[in-house]
Formats: sequence, C-alpha cells, structure tokens
Amino acid sequence: MMERRRMDAALLVLFLGHLAAALEVPLDLLEGLPQPPTITHQSPKDYIIDPRENIIIHCEAKGKPHPSFSWTRNGTHFDIDEDPNVTMKPHSGTLVVDISRAKAEQYECVYQCTARNKHGTAVSNNIVVRQSRSPLWSKEKIKPIVVQEGVSLVLPCRPPVGLPPPIIFWMDNYFQKLPQSSRVSQSLNGDLYFANVLREDSRNDYICYARFPYTQTIQQKQPITVKVLNMDAINDTMAAFYNDTDLFSEEPADERKPTFLVPSGPSSSKTVLRGQVLEMECIAEGLPTPEISWTKVSGVLPAKRTSFLHYQRTLRIVNVSESDAGDYRCTGRNQLGSVHHTIHVTVKAAPYWISGTPRNLVLAPGENGVLTCRASGTPKPSITWAMNGIPIENSPKDLSRKVEDDTIIFTDVQTGSSAVYQCNVSNDYGYLLSNAFVNVLSEPPRVLTPANKVYQVIKNHRALMDCASFGSPIPKIEWFKDSRSSTLDGDPYIHHDNGTLEIQVAQAVNSGKYTCVARNMLGIYENHIYLEVKEPTRILKQPEYKVVQRGRSAVFECKVKHDPSLIPTMTWLKDDGELPDDERLIVDSDSLTITDATENDAGVYTCIMNTTLDHDSASAELTVVEATPTPAVLSERPDAPTDLELTDQKKRSVQLTWTPGDEHNSPIQKFLIQYEDILHHRGHWHNLTEVLGTKTTAHLKLSPYVHYTFRVLALNAVGFSRPSFPSRMFKTEAAAPDENPTGIQGFGTEHDNLVISWKPLTSLQSNGPGLHYKVMWRQKTVDSEWTTVTVANTSKFVVSGTPTFVPYELKVQAVNDHGAGPEPVIAHGYSGEDLPVAAPENVQAVVRNSTVADVHWDPVPSKLIRGHLKGYKVYYWKERNLHKHNPHHSDQQVLTFSGNHTHGMLPGLHPFSLYSFNVRVYNGKGEGPASLTQQFETPEGVPGPPTSLIVTNPNLDSLTLEWNPPHVHNGRITGYTLKYQPVNNSNELGPVEELALPPNETSYTLPNLKYSTRYKFYLNAKTVMGAGPAISQEAITIMDEAVASRQVDIATQGWFIGLMCAIALLILILLIICFIQRNKGGKYPVKEKEDAHTDPEFQPMKDDDCTFGEYSDNEDHKPLKGSRTPSNGTVKRDDSDDSLVDYGEGGDGQFNEDGSFIGQYSGKSASRDTAEGHESSEAPSPINAMNSLNSFV
Repeated sequence: MMERRRMDAALLVLFLGHLAAALEVPLDLLEGLPQPPTITHQSPKDYIIDPRENIIIHCEAKGKPHPSFSWTRNGTHFDIDEDPNVTMKPHSGTLVVDISRAKAEQYECVYQCTARNKHGTAVSNNIVVRQSRSPLWSKEKIKPIVVQEGVSLVLPCRPPVGLPPPIIFWMDNYFQKLPQSSRVSQSLNGDLYFANVLREDSRNDYICYARFPYTQTIQQKQPITVKVLNMDAINDTMAAFYNDTDLFSEEPADERKPTFLVPSGPSSSKTVLRGQVLEMECIAEGLPTPEISWTKVSGVLPAKRTSFLHYQRTLRIVNVSESDAGDYRCTGRNQLGSVHHTIHVTVKAAPYWISGTPRNLVLAPGENGVLTCRASGTPKPSITWAMNGIPIENSPKDLSRKVEDDTIIFTDVQTGSSAVYQCNVSNDYGYLLSNAFVNVLSEPPRVLTPANKVYQVIKNHRALMDCASFGSPIPKIEWFKDSRSSTLDGDPYIHHDNGTLEIQVAQAVNSGKYTCVARNMLGIYENHIYLEVKEPTRILKQPEYKVVQRGRSAVFECKVKHDPSLIPTMTWLKDDGELPDDERLIVDSDSLTITDATENDAGVYTCIMNTTLDHDSASAELTVVEATPTPAVLSERPDAPTDLELTDQKKRSVQLTWTPGDEHNSPIQKFLIQYEDILHHRGHWHNLTEVLGTKTTAHLKLSPYVHYTFRVLALNAVGFSRPSFPSRMFKTEAAAPDENPTGIQGFGTEHDNLVISWKPLTSLQSNGPGLHYKVMWRQKTVDSEWTTVTVANTSKFVVSGTPTFVPYELKVQAVNDHGAGPEPVIAHGYSGEDLPVAAPENVQAVVRNSTVADVHWDPVPSKLIRGHLKGYKVYYWKERNLHKHNPHHSDQQVLTFSGNHTHGMLPGLHPFSLYSFNVRVYNGKGEGPASLTQQFETPEGVPGPPTSLIVTNPNLDSLTLEWNPPHVHNGRITGYTLKYQPVNNSNELGPVEELALPPNETSYTLPNLKYSTRYKFYLNAKTVMGAGPAISQEAITIMDEAVASRQVDIATQGWFIGLMCAIALLILILLIICFIQRNKGGKYPVKEKEDAHTDPEFQPMKDDDCTFGEYSDNEDHKPLKGSRTPSNGTVKRDDSDDSLVDYGEGGDGQFNEDGSFIGQYSGKSASRDTAEGHESSEAPSPINAMNSLNSFV
C-alpha cells in the first residue's frame, strides 16, 4: 500500500511539474504585479573582511511592494538602531559597520538577513563574518646548519597561522626567488626540501616569506644559514661550529637508493571534497636525485584535469568528482633502486543541486503546482523545508500543500496563499539554502515580445518568431497570417511550448504580417509581427587564378548579387589575413587591383561579401614571376585624352567617356578627372575622381546648382599628361540643401549667454542660391517651444539673458531659395558657467602611514556646481612638526583630482606633523568656496641622518665622537645606534661593534681601541618606528711614541742611500766584464784563479762526483750542480746542494749571466780564516763589493 502511494505521488509530481514548467517568466519585466521577496544579492557564507576598512554585509532583495529588512546575529534579533556604529543602506538590507570607532573583532559573528513584504518572507544564507589576520612571525634564533655534502636536508618554514592561509615562497636577501629543481623544491606546507645537498647550496640567506592576500602584507622568517662541507672540511671546522651549530651527519654521504621524506610510511590517506582541488605530494631523497612518477592504481588519471607541479613532486587534480576516489601511487626512482607510497583518496561531497535550485511558481487560483528541491551529497544530505522563514511543521496548516521529502505538492491553490518557501539541504560538509516563492495571481494575458517587431531571414533558412507571454492562468497561444481566416497549424509551421512559431525552410511567400494571440479565461491579447524573407547573397563572377610578371598589375574581379534591401560590405583578405596597408592595393566596389606587383604579393586572395544576414566568399591565387628582359625603350609622358563626351545625363549624375592618348611605351596607370565650376569658382580646377588606366568611362556623381566642365589627365610611370580639352558645360539644377551644418556646439562665454556655433556649408553644398541658416534652441529640462532665428553669412549666434548653466537642445538647419534641408539632428549644449557656490561637505582624512593620507569628501550637488564638473582640488599645508611647539607654516600645496572623485591621496607628507587642508570643487569657470578646514596628524617615521659627526681627542686607545641631532626628526628621538669596525691597510673591514646611546647625548668617548688603527664609525638616530639612515666617519688612533721612534724610515738614512748607489755601480761593472769575456770565448778568470791554488778544496769538481768543472761556453746555461764546502771540510747543508743560504747573507748570493756563482767574491776570499767555520752574517758593505771587483781583475 505504501509503495502504491509513493508511485502515485511520483506520477503526480511528474504531471504537475510539466504544468509548472511553462510559468517561469521574467516577472521583473511586468510593472505593477505583486511579488513575494526574492534575495538578489548577498555576501558569501564565509565572509573574510579587511580589518582596516568598514565592514559591508550585503543583502539586496526585490519584490512588490518593496521588501523591508531585518537581521539576526548569532541566532538572535540584531537591533541595528541600538548600535551607533551600524547603519543600513536606504531601500536595501545592506549593513555598513563603521570600524573607526570600534574594533572589527566585536563584529565577528554569524549574520542572517530577512526580507519581507505582505506576500512572504525570504532569508539569506548564514553569513559568517571573520576578519583577516596576518600575524607576525614568532621571534626565534636560528642556528647555522652545517651538513655534509650529499645528504638530504629540510629547511622548515612554519609560517604564522593567518586567515586566509598565507602564500609561501623562498627568496634571498636581494628578493630574488631561490632556484628550484628536481633536487630542490618547496613542499605544500612551505618547507624547502633538498634531495641531496651540494657545495653550491651553501649560503646565509635562505629566507621564507609569507604573503597574506587580504591585507597585502608580507612577513619574513629569520634567514637560515646552510654550510655544506665534505667530510674533511667538517673535521677541520668541527671545533669552530660545535657550540653554535647543528651537525646533521658525520658519516660519509655515499650514493643511496631513494626514501620518502614526505609522506612517511608505505601508505597514507587523504579526504577531498567534490568540486575542490586535490593536491598530493611525494618528496624523496637519495643520491643521485630521484625522479618522481605517479599512477592511479584503480584506474587512469583524468588527463584534462590533471597537472604535475614542483618537478613531478605534486599531483594536482582540479574539479574533483566521485570518480577520482581510489588509490594513487607515487614512485621515487634513481640508478640504485626505487621506493613506493600509496595514497588512498576518499571523495566526500557537500550538498549540490542535481537539477538546479527550486524555481518560483506563479499559479492561478484553483491551479496545481510543484516545488522541487533535488540535491545530492556524500554522505546523503538531509532536507528541511520552511515557509516564510519558519519551519514548515510550525507553519499554519494548509490542505492544499503536501510535503513529500524533497518536494512540496500544491493542489487547488487559493488567493492569499502566496508565500516564500525555504529549502535547506545539509550534511557534515556544508549546506544549501534556497528561496522559492509561490505567487497566486489572477492576471489576463500579456505578450512580452515587442509589438510590430520585424524578423529578417534569408530564403531557405529557418525563421523563428517569438511570442513570449504571461498570464495566470497560463495563456494559450495562437498564430495567424495576414487575414484572421484560420490558425497556422501543420506544415510548414511548428509551434513551440514557449509560444515561438518556426518555419524550417522560409520562402518568399512566407513574408508578411503575422498575428500572435494569447488568451486565457480572463482575457485576450494580440501582437503583430512582420517577417521579411530576403534573397541570398551570391558571388556571380569569382576571382580567377593569375600569373603576373613582377612590376605589372593584376586585377581580381568579384561581382556579387544580393538582396537590394540589404547593405553589402565587400572585404578582401590575403592568405586569410587582412590586406597589407599598401597604396598599391586598390579596392573597388567589385574588384581588387594590385599594381607594381612584387614577390611579396603572391598568395591567395579572398573576397567576402557580407550583409547583415548572410555572406558569400570566393578565393583565387596570385603567382608573381620574374619579368622577361626586354630591350630598353624610351618612355615619355602619355598624350592627353581626347574626344570627351557626356552621356546618360541625369539631375545629379552624368556619364563621361574619352579616348586615351598614346602611352609612349609606358602603360597608363590611371586617369584623373577634374571639374571647373564656372558659376562659383571660374578658373579653378578641382579633382573629382580617379579611375583605373584600363577604363575609358566614368560615372560621375554631381551636386545641384553647379555649372560643370570636365577634363581628363592620364598618368603613367613617367608622369601626368597634359590636360585634355574641356568638355562641354553641364548645368545641374538648383535644389534644397541635402545636408545641414555639422559640428554644432552650445557653450557660454558669460554666465548669462549661450553661443551656438556650427561649421557652415560650402558653396558646393549649398545646392542653390540664397543660403541661410535657421537656428533653433530650447531648454532641455523645460517643456518649452523652440525659439528660432534666421541668420546668413555667419557660423555662430549668441543667445543672451539665459539662466546660468542650463542644458539646451539645439538645431541648425540649412535653407536656400529652393527650400530647407533635412530635419536637423538635435545637438546638446549648456549656457555659460559661473563659479560654484557650495563647498564639499563631510570632509575627513584617513592617515595611511607617516607620509600618505587619504582625503574623503561628499560630492557637491550638480546644481550648486553651476558648470561642467572638472574635478576637486585639495589645498593642504603643514602647520608644524609635532615634536616642536612653535608653528611652522609651510607653503600651501594643491592636488587636483579630475572628474567626479570623492576621495584622493596626499603623498609626500612629513612624518609626525600636523597638517591642515580643505577641499574645493571647480568647473570650467573656476573654483568654488573652500570647505571647512580640517586637520590631521601623521604618525612618526624614521628620522633622518644626524646632521654631523666629527672625531675629537684622538688618543692611543680612545676617540671621542661628537654629533648633532638629525635635521629631520620625523618623531621623538628615542636613542642613537653607534657601530664601528677597524679597517686594515687593504681597506678590509673588521668585526662590527654596536652601542646603543640615549637620545640626550651628543658625544661619546670610545675606550679600549687599538693604537695606530683606522676605524670606521656609523651613527644613526631612532624613533619608535625604527632607525634612520646612518652618517659615517673615519678616524685613526695615534701611534705610541716609543714604537714610532723605533720605526725610523731606513730609506731616509744617508748611509743606506750611499750603499745602494755603490751596489748599483758594482752590478753595472760586473755585467760589462761578463759580456766582454763571453765574446772572447775563453775561460773565465775564475778558472785561472782556481788553477793557481794547490788546496784541494779549490780544485774544480767533476760532474760525476758533484765537483766543479770548467766554465766553458757550452755550459753557460747549465744549472748549478754543486755547492762549495767550507775550509774545515764540513758540509753545512746536505739536504739541498743548490741552496743559496751558504753564500752571503740569508741566501742573498747571486748568479752571473751564465749561471756561475759570484757569492764567493762578496767578502768570502781564501784569505779568510778557515777556523771560523761559519759564514759571516754581516750585511753587505762597500768594502766587500770592492774585494769582489779586485778578484775579477
């Protein structure tokens, strides 16, 4: 039995739904009909506001009569009159909360708007108002991270929780985005992941930024320092970083197979809502860098909705549906292996409409209808109904209404049962709330399609004629053609349910007058409609394929037939694009001519003939070939055309024909036709038209009241011919003007006049004798008659005694002895302006920051502006600085805001200052009075640099710094910051020391400095807004006198200068002697001297026992192979036979040009006592140098 009842209800719903479907009409087009309220605009359910601006909660509704509005807040009535900060816009339910006197937090609540009139009540969604938040980053000290090369690394971001959540990105100190790759990428939560680190990843400016979109603010985390070292470097630097760093790994980083950093474990799960975006990420570490791939285990990825981000680490699916549920697998793979992770995705769904929102019903008394609220969701949503905002179970009983789950069935409705029904569909993930009214009306038929509407259609095309109607009960539509003999039923007519009549294949016989009749039990209404069937547009002669030589002309013809009542437009295309803007391409009414063709002109040309209803097109190809070489010929100007004849003479046109003259070996390109007006401009020839050089006939359009004679000139590549002999005279009859003056303007030069000006007609445009002008004017806003004057030989007329700045309608008509011109078009103008008489009101300022303020004002009513509104001017000046009590009036500044502005921005203000300002409106005449002068204070800013910084009293280990406060305070100085650091001789800066100094100090002595050291100092002032720019200075501590006395510059000593001169002279002599001996080819004196000795110590050594041999020319370039031993037979240094330390002072021995050692002759002669055993450590002297010289000579 229960199943039978459900089936009956379903059939009834289907039947009643069919009846109700035709009642969906635009009620807002019908004036005077009662209508329950309908919510037309409301704020979103989750409404995030900017705490710096007034809160505006929208609620707009329509209805007849216009609805009244009320609000609830957190479920209880919200009395707006009790809250001075809240106002409701007139004729609207929109709330405006002024937060200048209250905190936005007080209004973070749940709001609901109600719109009601006597026919029902509509309610809005629950609007949850929350203010956006952009909290600061928590302060933290981030230790440097030292990590071994090759291991993985995660840099945490952990941004502050904001509303809405911030957008995360990583940048460096220079605000450049950090490069990301398959090895380094950002995760969805903002952390920065390294699959393996490289040495180049070392840097000290890994900075995470969070941008909060509503407040457009950016917060930054403290910079993170990363040092990537290999194992040896880690061991070397362990001691330096042990106390203040985190060391991630001490083991060698070998190549390894991938493992997942995110997510953890072999599997995880994720829930996403239908219609939202699904984002899954897999971030792997390993060496080499793993590659990430994705698959859907239980199906395939939806290609059109899927994208991969962050170098394949993120899988993104948009507009999620139930089919996207299932298991997804991500795989990380490198050369050493792979790793897998499975993500199980569950798709839930907030409620959503299946067949749209419930639709309004308009029923006549006694009719039936259905309201359907069909929605779905996961889990399955519950559906509740309310009437006029009250749960339907608590509403008055109505026997004509029956609720069946998601449907309300109305049977035999009666007058007075109009109401608004609310359908609420909800589950764990959201809700839908929709209003739909039932409006019970008794209305006779109305046809909404405009009367006498004309439909135009091309022959053999489909014709659709509308007859949109309204009535209650639903009107029945009938169609008639011409006479009302019979209704239009059957072929070729098709009736649609909405009243539209269709003719599938329209013919000329279907043209005519049609009548649409709408009738119901309350009356009848008819409307007339006209159908015009037009002939199709057809191209009769299509353009043909052309081959043309370069430099010649090509002509494409395109002759078209079209319906004479339609206006055609010919368009030419080249290769499906616009024609090049080239004067060589000449478009005529039925042809395209390409002159002086080049290779670039080759292509496909298409002619398209368009009308307002249809079009036709045809194409042809042009090929340009090289010109065939021909013998050079002498070209001349063409001869003048002859035999001019006038035929086909009409009132305003004539046919001119002529015979071309000799071309003289150059083709004629065009003919120029000129005329002389013997009546008005005797002796003056004017260009009339041009035709192609291939034509000898021209159809000339003429003007009335002109005595024409014509002549023709021919043009070829050389130039124009002589003019032809003039034709016979052709006189056109005088006529009334065809046109009126243009450029009509109305303006005032004084506050009580109106100047009407226009561009006068030329004698050719006058069309006859006695040209004059009928000037007409009247006030636009007053129902008055036209005032008319007649003037001649002028182009303006001044109307005096007009009211100030009043709109006028103007007309100027041309008249001659043969009649008046056409009815003139109405132009508009204004009488003269005067200065505005009112000032802007409600002037106020909103300070943005220490240098910018916004000025707001109410616009001046247009009647009080007394002219064209040009804009507003804001005059502002600084009264004084707030840290000074004496006034300081600065020059007045003006900012102009053109147009109908109601606010403006004042930039470039001085921080911590008192400003005054006023606002004035101005028009074309000038400025109006100033508004009441208002004042505002700018907050503190950062100060300027100190005025001066000097260093006094330099001592061994201290300096005194003296300074003057900043010239620009921009607030109250809260202190100074002094930084200083040493500078070495290569201008490298040492460590920075920093001191905080109180605001009342202007000098400070720095103790414990290093003597004789250059220091660089930086000093800046601070306010509560921060530190300003610094002033710098450098100074040097003085040198210790005891140290200075020991550091006498040796280069200034007399004995040193003499010694250097002697050494230079000795070297010069030695070089001369060596050069002479080498040229002789003999042995050196050294060899002779060695042979004279009998001491074995001085015998030459052989190569095989590391002893000295002879010094001959062929050994000049051999290296020194032995070292001389002391006289006591001991070897001082046996670890380096080539050491020079044994010869002279500290290895200062020298070699001659040929490699022979000369250190033994620098005071180490054989006469020296061999018992000394050790070489002398005396410095070289002039005496030793002379001994060396004597040994050679």
